[in-house]
Amino acid sequence: MLDTPVLDTRLDGLTVLVTGSGSGIGRATAQIVGAAGATVIAADVKGHSDTAAGITGAGGRAEAHDLDVTSALDWQSTVDSVLSTHGAIDGLANVAGIVSDTDDLLTQTEEGWDRLVAVDLKGPWLGMKSCIGPMLQAGGGKIVNVASTAALIGMPNVVAYSAAKGGVVAMSRQVAVEYAARGIRVNVICPGVTQTPMLGDITEELLAAVTAATPSGRLGTPADVGRLIAFLLGPSGDFITGQTIAVDGGWTAQ
Repeated sequence: MLDTPVLDTRLDGLTVLVTGSGSGIGRATAQIVGAAGATVIAADVKGHSDTAAGITGAGGRAEAHDLDVTSALDWQSTVDSVLSTHGAIDGLANVAGIVSDTDDLLTQTEEGWDRLVAVDLKGPWLGMKSCIGPMLQAGGGKIVNVASTAALIGMPNVVAYSAAKGGVVAMSRQVAVEYAARGIRVNVICPGVTQTPMLGDITEELLAAVTAATPSGRLGTPADVGRLIAFLLGPSGDFITGQTIAVDGGWTAQ
């Protein structure tokens, strides 16, 4: 009798570290991963304690870790603590990111550029650098880096953000190829305009225009992105690596 393939979305027995878990896509990802059975390491500079408490309150397993993703020392401390307690890091979701209201080529400052690149590009680099060693020792692991559709198409007023997110795409592809034969899977998700605190003070008129320009007729939600991250971190993502997937309601298909 032939085995029947099944869709396996469970993450039981896995330990998954999620950055930016204090709000937005990071929080939704942590919640979804926790509901799928993983032990969640909710990491951020604020809000992550509430996220972890919500997961444990719902019957899941989670713990909060203070983490500045731009700090190599913070990364090492977090990874050492997780390994000491749980023995492995099976999955890493690099979600933490920032934007700037003044990110035009001519108006962006050197300080602003450095800050955006530090969080949005250096952060995922440090995360992979810190976690891939233990993953290799354990025989493999999965990483999902969150970039943006700004890495795929030209957009106004996001010069440093686009550069950083484009770097995430290229870096992830390189790491995916280099470590594929050793059991590491690395993929990138590029969200479109998503209903998160990063939208800031965007006007209702602009939101309406963006919604109208999206083929699916609505903005994205954090859960739209989090569900795909959880899928890629699980067994069904075993043969997927080096890919960049837009979750944008069809925006970049136009």
